[in-house]
Amino acid sequence: MSGLTLRLANAPALRVDLRQLTPAALAGMAPDAVARLPLWHGNERIALGELFTVQAHGGDGEPALTLEGDLGRFDRIGWRMSGGTLRVDGNAGDYLGCGMQDGTLRVNGNAGDFAAAALAGGKVVIGGNAGDFAAAALPGDMDGMRGGTLVIGGNTGDRFGDRMRRGTAMVAGNTGDFTASRMVAGTIAVAGAVGTHLAYGMRRGTIVLLSARPQARATFVRTDGNFDVFWTLLARHLARAGGPFTALPALRPRRLVGDLAVDGRGELLIVD
Repeated sequence: MSGLTLRLANAPALRVDLRQLTPAALAGMAPDAVARLPLWHGNERIALGELFTVQAHGGDGEPALTLEGDLGRFDRIGWRMSGGTLRVDGNAGDYLGCGMQDGTLRVNGNAGDFAAAALAGGKVVIGGNAGDFAAAALPGDMDGMRGGTLVIGGNTGDRFGDRMRRGTAMVAGNTGDFTASRMVAGTIAVAGAVGTHLAYGMRRGTIVLLSARPQARATFVRTDGNFDVFWTLLARHLARAGGPFTALPALRPRRLVGDLAVDGRGELLIVD
């Protein structure tokens, strides 16, 4: 695997837009050329080399990019990424992995708001926490996450999976209010607690709750239909993420359907 390592040398005073730094975009570029790339720092442009040191790695194969340091003020990391591997050894800012098409994006620390919003493909793994609107729609858009896989090792904020359309989003910790609000399709699995107004306006899709016991709502009703085959396949798929999801194939949930207030046909699978 060949690629580059960008190590943060000087913390920025303002927020920085990193949307152009993807493994494919930087593949084959010399370190000095990368250091001259312009970045938006607030409302002015500065050279990448003013913030990062650049180191190249030899080899062949899939392009790779590593960002090292506390990048909490760096937004749009992995924006519309189309392939390769991008790793962040530290925290990341807002809009992480938004519109990503393919590849693998891993963050060892926390991420800001709108992580994996409008994700279309590939895999995003966040070791720590994520902010509000993870796996949701970008501002002004009608569709949230459209495909791919999102795995969050910590907690998330509010509106997780809002308007989600496709793909799999998993949270090992807790989620905030309005989780899976207006969900259209896809799969969400939460190992910890959930906030209020779970699945508000949900139309289709599947939500798996490992330990949360949400307050009963009149717009979700119990169903005793046979879903053993579906659950066997889904549980095996989720168990591949490891951690708290490993035990799912040995368990059986109860199933509720809704949100009937919007003629929804989504399902809550609550593991007892």
